[in-house]
Amino acid sequence: MASKKNINVMWFRQDLRLADNPALSKALEDGKTLPIFIFDNVNSKDHINGSASKWWLHNSLTQLNKSLKNKLCFYKGNPLEILDEINIEYKIINIFWNRCYEPWRIRRDKKIKKYFTDKDVNVSTFNGSLLWEPWNIAKKDGTPYKVFTPYYRKGCLNSDKPRMPLPIPDLSNLTSIDGQDIKIEDLDLMPKHNWYEKMTSLWSPGEEGALSKIDEFILNGLDNYKEGRNFPSNKNVSQLSPHLHFGEVSPNQVWYRAKTKEGKLGIKKDLDHFLSELGWREFSFNLLYHFPFLPKENLQKKFDNFPWDNDKDKLKKWQRGLTGYPIVDAGMQELWQTGYMHNRLRMVVGSFLVKNLLLHWHHGERWFWNCLIDADLASNSAGWQWIAGSGADAAPYFRIFNPITQGQKFDSDGKYTRKYLPVLSEMPDKFLFNPWEAPEDVLRLAGVKLGENYPLPIVEIGSSRQKALEAFATTKTLMA
Repeated sequence: MASKKNINVMWFRQDLRLADNPALSKALEDGKTLPIFIFDNVNSKDHINGSASKWWLHNSLTQLNKSLKNKLCFYKGNPLEILDEINIEYKIINIFWNRCYEPWRIRRDKKIKKYFTDKDVNVSTFNGSLLWEPWNIAKKDGTPYKVFTPYYRKGCLNSDKPRMPLPIPDLSNLTSIDGQDIKIEDLDLMPKHNWYEKMTSLWSPGEEGALSKIDEFILNGLDNYKEGRNFPSNKNVSQLSPHLHFGEVSPNQVWYRAKTKEGKLGIKKDLDHFLSELGWREFSFNLLYHFPFLPKENLQKKFDNFPWDNDKDKLKKWQRGLTGYPIVDAGMQELWQTGYMHNRLRMVVGSFLVKNLLLHWHHGERWFWNCLIDADLASNSAGWQWIAGSGADAAPYFRIFNPITQGQKFDSDGKYTRKYLPVLSEMPDKFLFNPWEAPEDVLRLAGVKLGENYPLPIVEIGSSRQKALEAFATTKTLMA
């Protein structure tokens, strides 16, 4: 039971791990520490966790609680009020947390810090989530970078090296509250329907699962990463994004674990590219910090005039993987079935939504937010703005991914597409990505009935591309 006085509170947020956890280490070093987690369903509003993300969080918290000897206290509601209640009952001396960078969390945390500082409760915050703090990386004139390569190569790599990871701290100072009423189930994170069953067999949320994932990638995926990462059926992806988002592993741990391969023959370009992908994650946080409107507003204001379509039927078909373009539909099925999507496919399905269907990137951002286990406000917002052409360092608008050639190039043997679209499993490679062009006898032999068991294309690629370019041209006129 926690003493009535002199307790520290360690507030876990997006740092659900023991190793390399600066706030936890400092709290335990200082004295008796009560570990808590608060599911904030008050301040989060639009950015409360989506369904897939909640499933992950539930499982990750379960693992963290085991690591903390079942002493983690769960709460739900407004953190300021909850912390105040704990303070009234147990007299908090120090509150420790690792910083978060979403605008709504920054606003909330500033209020909490001021409130408790005014009450003579010390609040100590740490960087447990990023390699470089956003305010420490700037151009020579002091303004934030908007282009990735100079941000990473000139800014980050010329700054201080990422700090070395910390070991697991001594847990002997952990304390708990007797008669804690709220259990993890009361956070109501698990979905009502069991659509997540397949995810259970594919993923291992928690610190142990994260560390296993790193080892597996370093062993089997880092070689040929630069090229292999483009092919969705290859093993050259780390799949660390959900573990990093929930802080089950820190980017520092990943950075230095990957760098143990430095000097290995032939690994230089692959290692450099993998580390730069960690840099992309940092860049997304950098953009969100300096441009907090990123999730809602176009970074490039000329896109405010873009003549978006509003076809709800096409949106629903895209969401359900019923566009009639196999590589797009396979990507959307992977998302629905696994809570994850290969990065190449994220670009392909995103391009198809905003350019071929002319639907606002907000629709894609919201769908991904609800379906992705790695849904992250910084990465999701920056990624969708990149795809739409409206963001920083964005793909030029005229770069429109052709879903037929993308499939032929990056899934030439059809392994990925057939996995997620078994109805096309018997289609020959020649027509796998353009089944509407297959002769009748080929479709019959493959058991494919277009318009019945697999849809016809909802738009024609050539004309939809032209329409997108014409729509983009109007933004220039409107800006003039």
